[in-house]
Amino acid sequence: MNAQIARFPHRKLAALVPQALLLAFALTLAGCSGGDKDAAAEKGGKDKKEQVAKDEKKSEGKDDSAPKLGKDGKPEKEIKPVPVEVAPVIRRTVEASYTGTASLEAPEEAQVVAKTSGVLLELLVEEGDSVKAGQVLARIDADRARLEVQRAEATLRKLEAEFARSKELFERKLVAADAHERLRFDVATQKAAWDLAKLELSYTQITAPIGGLVAQRMVKRGNLIQLNQTLFRVVGDERLEAVLNVPEREMRTLHDGMSVVLNVDAVPGKRFDGVIDRVSPVIDASTGTFRATASFSGHDGVLKPGMFGRIAIVYDRREDALAVPRVALLEEEAEPAVFVVRDGQVKHTVVGLGHVNGEYAEITAGLEEGDQVVTAGKVAVRDGTKVNIIAPSAALAAQMAEAVAGN
Repeated sequence: MNAQIARFPHRKLAALVPQALLLAFALTLAGCSGGDKDAAAEKGGKDKKEQVAKDEKKSEGKDDSAPKLGKDGKPEKEIKPVPVEVAPVIRRTVEASYTGTASLEAPEEAQVVAKTSGVLLELLVEEGDSVKAGQVLARIDADRARLEVQRAEATLRKLEAEFARSKELFERKLVAADAHERLRFDVATQKAAWDLAKLELSYTQITAPIGGLVAQRMVKRGNLIQLNQTLFRVVGDERLEAVLNVPEREMRTLHDGMSVVLNVDAVPGKRFDGVIDRVSPVIDASTGTFRATASFSGHDGVLKPGMFGRIAIVYDRREDALAVPRVALLEEEAEPAVFVVRDGQVKHTVVGLGHVNGEYAEITAGLEEGDQVVTAGKVAVRDGTKVNIIAPSAALAAQMAEAVAGN
């Protein structure tokens, strides 16, 4: 073979090339194997260090990955603060009142009837119009009544002339006394007939007996009106009344002259002041209530008869009293209590209550001015619960601002 290589030199070079390639490949494999071993050694050292650190933390009780254990040895659950709304304890005026509902009634109401008969020629008012006492509401055909007045007047003038002549003759003793007296009585009788005719003529103009509102019109123009037929219904609106049926336990607290406040659904956001006119001294045995009548005037016609409203009778008032919104009270408790927020936790606090009205409750003991009480979220907290205070509702904030401004 060497003889062949010597004979052919190019074959010698071809045989050496594969041997060189094999040597290079072997060296490369050796280098890679060494690098992998170094990397593995480095990684193993790092993992060993981490494991040692974990073992040290476990031995010291500082393992972050381990869950915290409770007293019973079970892992504790992380408790998040409960979001609640709060309101401060403030000083304001607190009123004690009895609240009830009633409809407004007009103490003055009249059925306008026809006092004579005839055809209705004119209607001068309509339902809803405001009228004054004596104002003409309608007119009936007055031709016949006017002629009766003229006839009665003519007869009266004739008798008056005869009586004047009789008087002259009587003074001259030319007429008997009984004839002269008869003429005098005839004149008086005819004058009464004339006055009656004028009265009948006035009845052709239908007038309002009281001032108020025309609540109902029962006739139309052109109708034949009969005597005593109802034409209109007029109700007085200048002064309105509301009758409350009050439980007998309130009888000692209510009396004449007490102030009342009325709110009606038809006029939202506005309150009307009134006064108790009279209190019935008798209790209805079937209902256990007594009647208290309140009157309202000076309302510029805003209130109307028949409106339904809520009435509060204020029987006591306390100035500069500690108060909280009524929604803060834990009404299901056996005794009055609230949740007070202190150091991010709620504390169940028993309080003393004074007067309680629709919005606020007077606090006589247990709280101080500026304390924060829970108004929303009460059902989700217990004594000691951590809370996160959120902004109060816009309505409650407006009420609190109004209360502070009013005081």
